[in-house]
Amino acid sequence: MPSVPFSAPPAAAAASGPTVAIDIGGTKIAGALVHPDGTMTATTRRPTPRGVDADGVMAAVAEVVADLSTSPLWASAQRCGIGSAGPVDTSRGTVSPVNIGAWRDFPIQERIVAELAAHGADLPTVLAGDGVAMTAAEHWLGAARGHANALCMVVSTGVGGGLILNNQLHPGPTGNAGHIGHISVAFDGEPCVCGGHGCVESIASGTAIARWAREQGWTPSGSAAGGGGNGNGAVGAGGANGGRDATAAGVAAAAAEGDPIALAAFDRAGRALAAAIAATATLVETDIAVIGGGVAAAGDTLFAPIRSHLAAYATLSFVKDIQVVPAMLGTHAGLIGAAAAASMLLPSPSSQPSAS
Repeated sequence: MPSVPFSAPPAAAAASGPTVAIDIGGTKIAGALVHPDGTMTATTRRPTPRGVDADGVMAAVAEVVADLSTSPLWASAQRCGIGSAGPVDTSRGTVSPVNIGAWRDFPIQERIVAELAAHGADLPTVLAGDGVAMTAAEHWLGAARGHANALCMVVSTGVGGGLILNNQLHPGPTGNAGHIGHISVAFDGEPCVCGGHGCVESIASGTAIARWAREQGWTPSGSAAGGGGNGNGAVGAGGANGGRDATAAGVAAAAAEGDPIALAAFDRAGRALAAAIAATATLVETDIAVIGGGVAAAGDTLFAPIRSHLAAYATLSFVKDIQVVPAMLGTHAGLIGAAAAASMLLPSPSSQPSAS
């Protein structure tokens, strides 16, 4: 993350204490105290439990909260932000993460509020999906900083996102506004897991990129047994001993070497993303699209076709200059985003009615 200090989100300006941030994903549950300048202290994490029931997963969250409560700054915390893999329903405070099978309509917000109280912290708490949290993070400290209207996207195993409109985080009634992965960009496209057809996610996710390339005859030449793909859409090094895996990572490596099928797979993904970015900009006049997630690590292999195709979709005068840039915060985005979402969506303590 950037090393220079930044100002706090507007709603946090009147309260100088830290925000309790909790980031829940399929592989890890992390926590930190995030300060108004974006620095983090008391960071802690647990692996997300496998093969346990809902309470078994919650036990790991409780351990993270317990760790944070040992900080000497715990008593000065002002609020709590929870960022979670989705689907989420913030109107009910529940989550049903696709990568945490034990949680279906799990009341995570209520349970975390109880854990906070058990450690002496009666804090206002907000829940945000991971795409919305990433959006809050990038607007506060990252690539969307200084932009009043922004679309931020996570392109990984799935495709998610969030919106900044008039400098405000816009999560929508259930926390799912900006879920760009399920905008349809192919009228006669293949069915999507959501039940729709031709969704961005069914074309541009890491899973879809790899599947389409294999269907066209691409093979991960030099693939080693148990290659380096982790199945989450992350693009990076290949498998052991230089072997290439069969996920989007392998396709990206092949594209970098000029493989025509791999290049076509990323061109197809870039076109879908460009169409969705242009549609969003036309609807709400965003002027920047920030893209993070594992697939974005492919760099120009992904960004070059997005920008090329965008010229054919973003043609009106008020959208033709939209910028497409990579996210800046990487692995920090979850915790920083949870804190930023809390600061942007919750009133500052000084503006709340006195208990007396």
